[in-house]
Amino acid sequence: MKSIYSKILLLAFVASSVYSYAWGLTGHRVIAEIAENHLSGKAKREMKKMLGQERMAYWANWPDFIKSDTTGAWKQASAWHYVNIDPQTDFTAFEKDLKAQAGANLYSQIKVLSSQIKDVKTSEKDRKIALIFLIHMMGDLAQPMHTGRSGDLGGNKINVTYFGDKTNLHSVWDGKLVDSQKYSYTEYAKLLDIKSKDEVKQIQSGTLENWLYDSHQIANKIYAQTPDGSKLSYDYQYKFNDTMERQLLYGGLRLAKLLNDLF
Repeated sequence: MKSIYSKILLLAFVASSVYSYAWGLTGHRVIAEIAENHLSGKAKREMKKMLGQERMAYWANWPDFIKSDTTGAWKQASAWHYVNIDPQTDFTAFEKDLKAQAGANLYSQIKVLSSQIKDVKTSEKDRKIALIFLIHMMGDLAQPMHTGRSGDLGGNKINVTYFGDKTNLHSVWDGKLVDSQKYSYTEYAKLLDIKSKDEVKQIQSGTLENWLYDSHQIANKIYAQTPDGSKLSYDYQYKFNDTMERQLLYGGLRLAKLLNDLF
């Protein structure tokens, strides 16, 4: 077991120097850190049994790192990071479309992973992997472009420039907005995690479907204000920084709610 995880970690560190993923390294760690600050006592104890002394932030990017695996062992997991849905008139229409999606996706897999973690028949190794994926994918849920449209692959086909550099809309939201603030993940988590107990309870209310719809509505606003060929710089940061920070905070608090309910 030690050998397996040593190889995984080596792969992770190699991959981190090559790839940029959802929320980037910082964003996923911010969400994991906020979530860990809001775990119940029982959830903390159960998580410690599964993850050992390592904090959630340590594992938060592993499901992106394994995209570098060349054996094909994790190929099926690529579709777990997003669910593409065209704009819907209201929540009812959105939920209907969401549940009609074919194949594994962000929505269906969060439910599968949650069931695996709760199932006493799941092996210790598989339960840990399911937990690590769940930590990451609840972060993906909060990144609006992971609930974007299929026609442009969640903004990947919308070409923009960011401070003069050629990129795409998805990449801007994956990491560039977060990283432009120049905070470490612990600094950012501390700065954002300042809501009252009542506010936290309100943010954590609702269902998984409600949370996905929340991100989807924000994605629609982003699309409307970022057409193909947009030249983005300080004005774009000013316009969307509050939204980006909201999503980091909401992602962390909702991840904590899901984990507390599971344990």
